Amino acid sequence: MSAHKAHFLPMTPVQFAAGVMAMCAVVVGSNILVQYPINNWLTWGAITYPVAFLVADLLNRRFGPGAARRVAAFGFVAAVVVSVWLATPRIALASGLAFLCAQLLDIQVFDRLRNQQWWRAPLIAGLAGAILDTFLFFSVAFAGTDMPWFTLALGDLGIKLLMNLFLLAPFRALMWNLAKPAQTQAKAPDGRD
Repeated sequence: MSAHKAHFLPMTPVQFAAGVMAMCAVVVGSNILVQYPINNWLTWGAITYPVAFLVADLLNRRFGPGAARRVAAFGFVAAVVVSVWLATPRIALASGLAFLCAQLLDIQVFDRLRNQQWWRAPLIAGLAGAILDTFLFFSVAFAGTDMPWFTLALGDLGIKLLMNLFLLAPFRALMWNLAKPAQTQAKAPDGRD
């Protein structure tokens, strides 16, 4: 067993603000686009929302789960506040609940799988987050309305799962540049590196 324990370097205020703005932009844009069905089983929001998992996974890889959770929490608050004005209060509430639960699940699963093959953590975490997000969001946002929410949820989930696969390529590309882990090594108890 190694005496070294990896510690992630903290995010700078600029990096934190960029993460929150990216998360907020994805969520607010998706909250607007989810109101526009493409057909009876798909909305435009299904295509944009999976980018939120990409943002969280890149932050998690680079700065660790604590930083990713902080960005998700601040992104959640900002997105809900903005979405109340740009979407509807019900969609904002549903989105906030689904987003926060799904992001926290994604971050937890990703962190547990981070030391396995590079693709496992983002793929499996994204799948878990997408399933939770889809069913929470659509049941809260559209249950009891004339919107065909169950078929939209199934179509939405299918696209999210497909997008999760496609987003592995940018994750891999960005992982070695933008998201290269920012870690320091703690010294062993005897002072050796």
